Amino acid sequence: MDTSVADLLRQFELERLEVNLFRGESRDIGSPQVFGGQVLGQALMAAYATVEGRVVHSLHAYFLRRGDFNAPIVYHVDRGRDGGSISARRVVAVQHGEQIFNLAASFQCELPGLEHQSTMPQVPPPEELADSRQLDPEVLARLPEKLRRVAFLSAPFEFRPVEQIDFLRPTRMAPVQHLWLRARSAVPDNDALHRCLLAYVSDFNLLGTSTLPHGMAWLSGEVRLASIDHAMWFHRAPRVDDWLLYAMDSPSASGARGFSRGSIFTRDGRLIASVAQEGMIRVVTRPAG
Repeated sequence: MDTSVADLLRQFELERLEVNLFRGESRDIGSPQVFGGQVLGQALMAAYATVEGRVVHSLHAYFLRRGDFNAPIVYHVDRGRDGGSISARRVVAVQHGEQIFNLAASFQCELPGLEHQSTMPQVPPPEELADSRQLDPEVLARLPEKLRRVAFLSAPFEFRPVEQIDFLRPTRMAPVQHLWLRARSAVPDNDALHRCLLAYVSDFNLLGTSTLPHGMAWLSGEVRLASIDHAMWFHRAPRVDDWLLYAMDSPSASGARGFSRGSIFTRDGRLIASVAQEGMIRVVTRPAG
């Protein structure tokens, strides 16, 4: 198993402190705070630990404060209700005595029913695209020192973007991105784990889609981004170690916020999840000279 994937899986092995209380460890992936997808995935894993025989079908979460990756995060699960076919859970993530994140999730018994879905966009297959970590030497030389360090960090997921975007010297373009992604090695056959890892990876690239029409060089500090909320609906069982297409678009930005949404498809065109996120977008005004 790839070492970065093995390390990610260890992050999802939460320590049970009490019946409804869990503790998780964080990793520094180069951002100034804990990666939001990590808290999202761990909170969902904590909720899963209190549910039997049901799968998550939706979640709604809010990011309240920056997480400190040098300290553990404690997750408290509130067992809201276990109905005949649906269970509701609420998870509060606490660090240094303060709430940093909360999540509401709904779980359902797997049942047959009506089916339809939207069509997957026609894009080149992942084999025809480059790994986003394989940066051109000229682009790498232009990155600030901290971002060059991030570029060399081992990542558990491989990303192959369809649209080639220069995030240091961007041009204005439509608020649309298509991204192939998959774990760098096989993941154990555990449906709950795959759903939690899909929640983790769904936080990559989504908010940045809302900056594309404005040509904002967010990697060089012209704009500051921060997730506010994250919602996700699971339509079908995922496999994060097979290629998935993340189709993203941003229908609106206003009030210093950007709104983005995404659809996640299997390689053979099955829609497995839908995502929506709103985040803070603040333009940094630099003094003259």
